Amino acid sequence: MVSEMVPEQAAQVLVASNRGPVSYKLGEDGTLTAGRGGGGLVSGLSAIGPDTNAVWVCAALGDGDREAVRRTGGRLDTGDTGGQRVRMLGIPPEVYADAYNGVANSTLWFVHHLLYQTPLEPAFGTEFRAQWASYEAYNRAFAEALADEAGDGAAVLIQDYHLALVPGMLRALRPDLRIGHFSHTPWAPVDYFRLLPDDIARQLLRGILGADRAAFLTRRWADAFTACCTELLGGTGKTRIGVHGLGADADFLRERANRSDVEERLAELREQIGGTPEAPRRTIVRVDRTELSKNIVRGLYAYRQLLTERPEWRERVTHVAFAYPSRQDLAVYRDYTARVQEVADEINSEFGTPGWTPVVLHVKDDFARSLAAYRLADVALVNPIRDGMNLVAKEIPVISANGCALVLSREAGAYEELGEDALVVNPYDVTATAAALHEALTMDDDDRAARTKRLAAAATSLPPQQWFLDQLEALRTG
Repeated sequence: MVSEMVPEQAAQVLVASNRGPVSYKLGEDGTLTAGRGGGGLVSGLSAIGPDTNAVWVCAALGDGDREAVRRTGGRLDTGDTGGQRVRMLGIPPEVYADAYNGVANSTLWFVHHLLYQTPLEPAFGTEFRAQWASYEAYNRAFAEALADEAGDGAAVLIQDYHLALVPGMLRALRPDLRIGHFSHTPWAPVDYFRLLPDDIARQLLRGILGADRAAFLTRRWADAFTACCTELLGGTGKTRIGVHGLGADADFLRERANRSDVEERLAELREQIGGTPEAPRRTIVRVDRTELSKNIVRGLYAYRQLLTERPEWRERVTHVAFAYPSRQDLAVYRDYTARVQEVADEINSEFGTPGWTPVVLHVKDDFARSLAAYRLADVALVNPIRDGMNLVAKEIPVISANGCALVLSREAGAYEELGEDALVVNPYDVTATAAALHEALTMDDDDRAARTKRLAAAATSLPPQQWFLDQLEALRTG
């Protein structure tokens, strides 16, 4: 239930992100039902303890959220939010759509993940400039809310490319604050970043440099940001640059992966995969959103090449591919999702037999089923074109029942930590990826077990709570 709240005392720790820790659904009878968010940020904020005066600033994402803001002024009932104070912003839907879809997801995401087909795109004209004005307004709403909520000298941790302008805007409003910005994406190399209009490229950099500290998931992304600042602005000024590689939450994963709903999904998947106790089928597992950068289609091409060139694997291996639809309000994402389904169908039509489905594809999001697939994995395929980190690469080794070989793109941020024990591939090289899948499937059991142990240790070295606390400490003491 949503109820009105009086403003709390000014916060000493603030987190700002597009998506918050709670969302609301509006029923036909006008009732609002709250749902709790998940992920590293939610786990991280819980680490600061109930005695810390903290608040999370986020945007209203849908009709239910906007109705909650209308009824409460945006300060939400802690019964709904798990005890966390939340300030939700009712940004006008048309402004939000332009900022989120037009700029954040269709421009900044594409730049940082190197996704443009440059003979045709981008083309920054009057429509983009109008969207950019909305992005500025969206960021300004966050900056003003943070300035309103923060106590003297408070620490503010601003998250991701959606809010790149907020540090500079907030600095102008509240120079007393300790401000940090964290980028969860890669950062584009200089030549690609300069696809952006020059004034906007500089505005983005200056926005982040309004922070006392700008942090990234890997040294590579931090160095790319620094190079852009040096090229376009002459340096990073007084802003300190940090690196914090977010890891998997081992305790949560292991506990959650052994619940009854996961056991049920495990039995269902085993039936879909088939095989016999005497001749069990090997499994190649991938779990992704149908995000363009995840490179699902080339992964399917590589699997098809494996079956073509290595016929001994036919009926002996199944590719379990979970491709959960993402950003379906954008046509290019709908087309990509359709292409994933099309290629999977082609492989099944070409190679399938009455007793064997080569690709088991699921497109409906189901976390319990994903964990079941993790447990079954003999091989994990993680081949993004470019990825800030990629937690799937870290999660599968933690809970795979019999150990798994990891085929990993060198363009994933996780490569910096996991590359030594993975089979590393160029994500564009289908032939080399097919060869890596064969090597993974034929890997000696002892070698696979030893690699999995080392991968799991590296993957869990900085769990979400410690990741958050390290940033907070560095911001306060630096």
